[in-house]
Amino acid sequence: MTFCLMRFLTRRRSSSRMQTCAGVVDRSVGRVVDRFVARFVTRFVLCLVTLFGLLTLTLASVDGAAVDASPSSAGALAPKAQVRWLQRAARDGTLAQLDDAQLVALFTALNPDTLARYIAAGPNGYASCQFVMRHRERIDGRWPALADHLLVRVAHDPLRLYVRWLPDGAHAGQEVLYDATHRGDEMYGHLGGLLGAVSMWTQLDGTFARSQSHHRLTELGTEAIAQHFLHNYARLSAAGAGRPSRIAAETRNGVRVVTFTWETPAGAHGLLASRETLGLDLRHPWFRTVEAYDGEGRLVEDIVIERIEPQTFDALTFDARNPDYRF
Repeated sequence: MTFCLMRFLTRRRSSSRMQTCAGVVDRSVGRVVDRFVARFVTRFVLCLVTLFGLLTLTLASVDGAAVDASPSSAGALAPKAQVRWLQRAARDGTLAQLDDAQLVALFTALNPDTLARYIAAGPNGYASCQFVMRHRERIDGRWPALADHLLVRVAHDPLRLYVRWLPDGAHAGQEVLYDATHRGDEMYGHLGGLLGAVSMWTQLDGTFARSQSHHRLTELGTEAIAQHFLHNYARLSAAGAGRPSRIAAETRNGVRVVTFTWETPAGAHGLLASRETLGLDLRHPWFRTVEAYDGEGRLVEDIVIERIEPQTFDALTFDARNPDYRF
């Protein structure tokens, strides 16, 4: 009995020692595994960071090389890189410094969609600005002998406009105000000459407005021309006529632009002009000139934005009580 008890106790102590040793081994193995996993994760993360850094440097290098490409090689760039190149070339004055032949060669070599992407990327105007433009439009089949010469002040968000017809143009002396926050479907204005003594509210699409233009007053400015182009280009491109039929460098009323002419194919829908020429500003992603022709080859609209500059306006700029106005 005593012998059996001693064997049992000996076995218990031996079993306890074995369990203790196993526990020590398990903990040792666990620590080794933990250290291995920690080292593996650390090295893996370092590899990822290194690869990401190299990829970033590579992309930056490619982007830099694309942006720094010469005008003669810009046409070989990928389409997105062409847009970035144009943005920088306009911003730093490279486009304006090119001669006429270089401008034509540059834009001829670019992807046909690059111009539309460049315009779509914007901005297509200033938040608030003043510009002077000449505008003629065929109304009821009649082409005006004298262009309107307009001084326009515009601010956005909300849209507000002041327009004055200058003395050396048609409809001299007219003035119009528009404020989207106050009677947004109407404008306030008066005619020129003796009829200018009476100011009144009229509809944006009313008889008075349509007697002088097919456009709304709110369509004045570079933003509207850019949107008009993007709308038309989508339809021209869908009809297989996205590439301009002619690219040229021109100076109109002292404004140097590169012009693009599109012929409207028979299959294109939703286009009013049969031929249109737009003149691109050499420093900004917007157009300064427009020439549109009907199916008989007659000029139906002619626009030249002679000067445009950003300005900050006070509250009186769009107020009929401004002492400088004649409302």
